[in-house]
Amino acid sequence: MSDTKPGAQHFLDLIKKSRRGKFKIYIGMSAGVGKTYRMLQEAHALLRNGIDVKIGYIETHNRKETHQLLDGLPVIPRRTLFYKGKELEELDVQAVIGLRPEIVIIDELAHTNIEGSKNDKRWQDVLEILEAGINVISAVNIQHIESLNDEIKEITGVEVKERVPDNVLSMADEVVNIDLTADELITRLKEGKIYKPDKIQTALSNFFKADHILQLRELALKEVASQVERKVELEIPKQVTTRREKFLACISSNDKTAKHVIRKTARLASYYNSKWFVLYVQTPAENQDKIALDKQRHLINNFKLATEMGAEIIRVPHANVTEAIIEVAEQKQITTICLGKPHITLLRVILMTNLFNNLLKKLSSSDIDLVILS
Repeated sequence: MSDTKPGAQHFLDLIKKSRRGKFKIYIGMSAGVGKTYRMLQEAHALLRNGIDVKIGYIETHNRKETHQLLDGLPVIPRRTLFYKGKELEELDVQAVIGLRPEIVIIDELAHTNIEGSKNDKRWQDVLEILEAGINVISAVNIQHIESLNDEIKEITGVEVKERVPDNVLSMADEVVNIDLTADELITRLKEGKIYKPDKIQTALSNFFKADHILQLRELALKEVASQVERKVELEIPKQVTTRREKFLACISSNDKTAKHVIRKTARLASYYNSKWFVLYVQTPAENQDKIALDKQRHLINNFKLATEMGAEIIRVPHANVTEAIIEVAEQKQITTICLGKPHITLLRVILMTNLFNNLLKKLSSSDIDLVILS
């Protein structure tokens, strides 16, 4: 008998899930809202209640009030590494797993580990610790969520380099928003509770503008609301059966458009708690021996991005893009197809007209929605 039958695999998945540690994430609109402070407060409360809680990694940024809260909490020593002549410290994953505390506090979920570490990112360290059956409390800012990268850049003018895939958040058993008004946050900044005095004016002129904070606050509130809604859908049985959404993001070898389509589709899939796919139709003009090397690199990077965000990649060789999209949509029982809006030039409009017309004709007789992402 095969051990990969769907029923057996489902049961194994349930066992693994039950053994996995519980995961709680504090999320905030920016640095300085009090995520680390709240985690340390919770650690003290857990310790008073006889829970074996330890500090795996905390970044206080030398904030006096936050640093004082470390007193009395058991801290797991960090791992020391030398990089480019400097002594640096990282979370010691093996020490955490070896000590097996009931709960471990691990800050800065989006942090990039020092080169040479087992995992590239701290969120990967956290997943490893969860798989070992240890409960984790962590924290992240809204600007570090992968699918929001384009929106954050539009709001702040800054492209955030350290990012966490959306599916990491969806693994959390609990997501808690640490909320402040824009005025409260700016007051904290001016009082020197977030950055050192020499950085305050620069912060006020850039990331900490009131309109930026309001927009980031809205994104954080929406994110937590969608996480709560997903939890309700999963845990409270519905009496009425509704259509199960499945999204198909169709990308080309155009790097910028592809990333945008992937992130937007990830947001939609996250909102509906749905499965989603990324489709690349490889036309004869883009065969391995014909496609430019830079386009190949872009495709590989986009496939990696989509996989990290929870998508299933579908790569289909086909001479007719429309037919390939429809075939895959029918095979995978897709409910919504997502396409990028073409750059409007006369030549592009002429070339794309047939694709859209053919696609619309095919979809008009089906129950599949088409979304053109601006």
